[in-house]
Amino acid sequence: MPQVGIKILDRDGKVLAAGRDESEIFLVYGFSYREGDRIVVEAEEYPGYYWLQLDDARGSSLVYLTGEMRYEIPFGEKRSNLSPKTFWGDRHLLFVRRAKAFEIGQYRNLALNVWDQHGAANCYPHAFANVETRNEAVFAAMNAIDGVTVTCSHGEWPYESWGINRREDAELTVDFGRAVEIDRIVLYTRADFPHDNWWRRVTVTFSDDTAVEWEMEKSSRPHSLCLEKKRVSWIKLSRLIKSEEPSPFPALTQIEVYGREPI
Repeated sequence: MPQVGIKILDRDGKVLAAGRDESEIFLVYGFSYREGDRIVVEAEEYPGYYWLQLDDARGSSLVYLTGEMRYEIPFGEKRSNLSPKTFWGDRHLLFVRRAKAFEIGQYRNLALNVWDQHGAANCYPHAFANVETRNEAVFAAMNAIDGVTVTCSHGEWPYESWGINRREDAELTVDFGRAVEIDRIVLYTRADFPHDNWWRRVTVTFSDDTAVEWEMEKSSRPHSLCLEKKRVSWIKLSRLIKSEEPSPFPALTQIEVYGREPI
């Protein structure tokens, strides 16, 4: 049976800990992380669906791996969008497990990936944008798919969001890394009023060259858009038209995309 593995490396590439086994591996790391440390996830079969947990304080996600994954342990400002417990202390539980067929096939939020990161390669879904406010972690595109839906404020965790730095041409893309079948999109727009503005219209573009204009309203509650089933590999939010209210700061807390893997 194909194996899976996890390694923890230091800044010089020295192996600090490693584990490998068939289908599933748990790794307990009993030391504090240092700057430059990184986690490497390997599998003998790509592409494939895997449950991934790189730290017990952040939880797990069902991800689609197309090759070796490398995750840089964040420090300083780069960890401001994470729970302070994440990667903290001297005992950490990591695991990777090949997903079972019934887990892969269930109806779920296909956009969720708590382990997305800037420049992420080979691990999907992945969110990226043409702008992130001041390039700060608390306003990064990856925050929009991390599962945290607290809309009532902005800033450090749990109030992280995707911030557009007042750009009129801001765009955010969620790349699934393969074709998926979707029928619902849910947006949690940031609602730290009166600091925040809100979008009255959003254009959603799909990889099949179709698009839909979505009329929004001022709300702290989730916005839901139902679709005819579509098979797509990515979706993009663009043409974000804010309301006439005076605040220049609309933002996105979370995007959820519901559907299944194609049969």
